Amino acid sequence: LASDGVHSNGYSLVRKIVDRTGLDWTSAAPFAEGGTLAAALMAPTRIYVKPVLAVLRDGLALKGLAHITGGGLPENLPRVLPGDLGARIDLSAISAPPVFGWLADAGNVALPEMLRTFNCGVGMVAVTARDEADAITARFESYGERVVRLGTLEKRQNTEPRIAFDGALSF
Repeated sequence: LASDGVHSNGYSLVRKIVDRTGLDWTSAAPFAEGGTLAAALMAPTRIYVKPVLAVLRDGLALKGLAHITGGGLPENLPRVLPGDLGARIDLSAISAPPVFGWLADAGNVALPEMLRTFNCGVGMVAVTARDEADAITARFESYGERVVRLGTLEKRQNTEPRIAFDGALSF
């Protein structure tokens, strides 16, 4: 499920980046028209409870939910996976809001750090069986959520990483 922006994570790094740019919090946001930097960076966290409850009420099988908070995808998604499974994520499937491109560029933040610090456009991951994915997607979309299929779960050996990234994240 897509995020609307930074949500509530990474603000220590956000403050450092804003300080480094020399912009004032009342300056126009360089990545969002018509608003101040403060308003754009402090956009409220998207709350997913109503659409998640709707999916569950419909009897659709959610096998796991990972709220992508501090630690990003690399730290939050493994928490809902059994130890013998890993996730293969296609970064090119993600449509990151412009704020993340600005943060990466203005702060000279490398992709691994961006993925560990911010949600980069993914606010929540719903884990489900492949044969339920279309119905679950449709239900989330009926609640106005933007949904993208990020990847697949795969059996893994203990020596393999829990999360593998393919493709490129486009800011």
